[in-house]
Amino acid sequence: MLSTTEARTLVNDLFEQQALVVGGLLATHALDDDFVWRLMRSLDAIRTRTIRHLGNGPEAGGPDLPDELTVHRHPAVEEFLSKLRRDRP
Repeated sequence: MLSTTEARTLVNDLFEQQALVVGGLLATHALDDDFVWRLMRSLDAIRTRTIRHLGNGPEAGGPDLPDELTVHRHPAVEEFLSKLRRDRP
């Protein structure tokens, strides 16, 4: 069985991969800016509810990890990834 910290890490890793997929699609396809912001906010809301359900809600602060890619991502994707990385235990 996973500890709460391990489950939280798993959830954040999953959503990070989803954000990277969205970012990759945005790099090759033009999408409406409002659509992208709504999508990323929706993903963040799902992630936050899932973390809270684990009984260990998001904490403020934490290290900001460097980007793995040098591709320019949409600002909504960057914001979401930044939240994920700050929330890591």
